Amino acid sequence: MDTEGRTIPKEGKLTKTLFLTTLISALGSSVQYGYNFSVINHVSEAMKSFYNETYRYRNGISIDSSLLMFQWGLTVSFFPLGGLLGSLLVGPLADSCGRKGALLANNVLAITSAILMGSSTAMRSHEFIIFARLIIGTCTGVAFSVVPMYVTELAPTNLRETLGMVAHLFILFGGLLAILFSLPQILGTPKGWPILLSLVGLPALFQIIALPFCPESPRYLLIQRKDEEKARQALKKLRGQDDVEEEMEELRQEDATEKSEKDMDVFKFLQSEDQRWNLITAVVLMGGQQLSGINAAQHYMERIFTSTRIGAAIVPYITMTIYILLLFTLVLALYVVESFGLKNLLLTGFGICSITCILLTMSLELQKTVLWLSYFSATFVSLFLIGQCIGPDSVANVMISELFLQSSRSSAFVVTGYVHWLCRFLIAVVYLHVETYLEPYSFLFFWPLCVVSFIYLSKMIPDTRNKTFLETQRLVALQTARRILIKELMVASDS
Repeated sequence: MDTEGRTIPKEGKLTKTLFLTTLISALGSSVQYGYNFSVINHVSEAMKSFYNETYRYRNGISIDSSLLMFQWGLTVSFFPLGGLLGSLLVGPLADSCGRKGALLANNVLAITSAILMGSSTAMRSHEFIIFARLIIGTCTGVAFSVVPMYVTELAPTNLRETLGMVAHLFILFGGLLAILFSLPQILGTPKGWPILLSLVGLPALFQIIALPFCPESPRYLLIQRKDEEKARQALKKLRGQDDVEEEMEELRQEDATEKSEKDMDVFKFLQSEDQRWNLITAVVLMGGQQLSGINAAQHYMERIFTSTRIGAAIVPYITMTIYILLLFTLVLALYVVESFGLKNLLLTGFGICSITCILLTMSLELQKTVLWLSYFSATFVSLFLIGQCIGPDSVANVMISELFLQSSRSSAFVVTGYVHWLCRFLIAVVYLHVETYLEPYSFLFFWPLCVVSFIYLSKMIPDTRNKTFLETQRLVALQTARRILIKELMVASDS
């Protein structure tokens, strides 16, 4: 027993099955986000040239610049729009097919997209690319939510936060691969870019082959499918031992506790008073992730490095170095998260982003007259990306998994996934127009949102270290009851 009277569960181990299942899930699905978000920016000129050639082949004249920009805008914005559609599929797929089944079904979209993009030049059809971007965006929208949901349900309590953050590690890895493969020496050429875009089919094929050998979520099997024997067998496989009765009892307790949440679809979830504060917190968390200024930092990153006079040809290598730095930083975060705490990691990230938003605005404005300040800008944008990486980006989905019990978790991911992709879509459409007028001061637009997220989440999110899903839920309920009591006492004292 601990000091709070709780029974201390046995510490789970990272077994071979658990490690491989996490790896296969993230490598096959999470990598799609980073790759497809990044790759389009590095072959944009070659793709625009193809759009022009296609138009000339059909009409005998070159494409008008405004029409070209419209078509390119569709190509870029259809990815987050697809993510928006994919987020709506998370609940139905994860609850009807299971977490593993949802990922397997989702790979059909990735392979379809790869075929369309790979055959676009042979078919002389830029429409294939635009439609494929919508499809791969939908695929990514599903994977973005289902992978952390699946992995956190598989992991033992003491490894849940570490393994849950692995999904973002592979999002970063996907971005790094996109930059590497888009180098002119590899596939970033007028003939190579269709192959570059169609590589999204390889992780999907890998996952289709490997994931069927991995176990389904025991929580899903017992609580939602009522198949206790399959849940027990899945747990035995994941834990590498036959004695799993302690965890089975935890699942039974969670099943008994959440009777009121059974068959809770998104509409019931949105109307539930019991879930209201958790939902608001999750929405602020996901909205804060996208509105912290990350899109402005990514937009300015290569421009900042170019301004340091290192040469445009070197910039992709500098960008890859930044990605490698982020990967190492996140690995360090994975190592300390179980002791440091998910909440502390999140607030540290938001704190770094809040400070560097101001510093970046100042250095970007001053470097117009003091050129050597561009090196400070490069440092500040790197620090911003590190803060975003260890905090909002990697923590958000794991925290959302912990805030909700089994039957309402998929509905929560539908809502928060929708918020994530809606913010990304709106920023993709609006930001470039706003940045034209505000320039570096655009960071000041995001700064108050970042600060508000920090303050709100510091008050509302509990410390979830080494707590089961049920214990976290009880802690949240206790905090909510305290806030309601304080509010009632304040009202009573005023009257």
